[in-house]
Amino acid sequence: MMRTTAIDRRGFVKAAGLGFLATLAPKSLMALERADAVYASGIRAADGSFAVATVTERGEIVDQVKLPARAHGMAFSAASGRTVAFARRPGTYAMIFDPWHKSEPIVISAREDRHFYGHGAFSPDGRLLYASENDFDGNRGMIGIYDASNRFTRIGEFETYGIGPHDMTVSDDGRLLIIANGGIETHPDFGRTKLNLGEMQPSLALIDAATGALIEKHLLPAQWAELSTRHVDLDDKGRIWFACQYEGHRKDLPPLVGHFAKGEELSFIDLPEQTTRRLANYVGAIAVNRSEGIVGITSPKGGASVTLDARTGKVLAETAIPDAAGIAPAKSGFAVSSYDGDFLSTRSDVAWDQHIVRI
Repeated sequence: MMRTTAIDRRGFVKAAGLGFLATLAPKSLMALERADAVYASGIRAADGSFAVATVTERGEIVDQVKLPARAHGMAFSAASGRTVAFARRPGTYAMIFDPWHKSEPIVISAREDRHFYGHGAFSPDGRLLYASENDFDGNRGMIGIYDASNRFTRIGEFETYGIGPHDMTVSDDGRLLIIANGGIETHPDFGRTKLNLGEMQPSLALIDAATGALIEKHLLPAQWAELSTRHVDLDDKGRIWFACQYEGHRKDLPPLVGHFAKGEELSFIDLPEQTTRRLANYVGAIAVNRSEGIVGITSPKGGASVTLDARTGKVLAETAIPDAAGIAPAKSGFAVSSYDGDFLSTRSDVAWDQHIVRI
């Protein structure tokens, strides 16, 4: 059975309760009333401060929760209603909050010898939070495990069997952790500098969520060793879609999107040359709209979003969006944000960060 990963606007309002709704300005209440979906994304406000904004699919900001520093990826648990904002690499905080302010946010810190990579996911029952992390002295990727029933105390970790894990997700049945090992070595002493571009080993790994044992590891073909696997999402059949960022020569035209399932080899989508060029060798985010059977990708470097048919891989639409950032399923198609403050048809005086999650 497909896991429910989002609630509709009515579910959001019901969960919020009268107390939360009473705190909203009339403009925000009106935005909620006519919304079909609600999302969360990190923002940088006009004064330079950082927050998480809840926003309708029209792009109308409903509420904000302040953050200690810039965020990157987001995670949401439909089981508990909690949302997480992960610090941008090599940040060391993650903030867990409920969008309705029924409880105080919880800020957790990475271990002293770890930093976050900006992504994570909840177990389907909401009891565990998994976070992609870097053991920077050991130069190995890790998944930190946090107990949601005990204020997200860190209770363990698994290896990712690769270097530079970025995005990750959990299978619908909760049995598999799916990790995009970008293959890029970093160390907080050098900020965001990439230290091994000539010796990358990007991979995609499937790990047993109960034991941490490696089930499968897929290295990218040798000719595309500089193709960093960065982001993943699942379709309604459990197929894993992944998106990449190329660290090689800018004139090369590597495959940027692919998919696979447990027990299968990687399959790359043969995008038209003009589409690959438009993406500028950089896919910043990927999302699957399960109900419509489509896959969306964005490229801030190329200033575009592209929609693919999940069955055939055919390009269904290409849209020019300067500084295109986050993407998430909408009632029809996808909601897309930009660093310039655009969220679909609305422009706000904020800079949306790289990722969106539907809540």
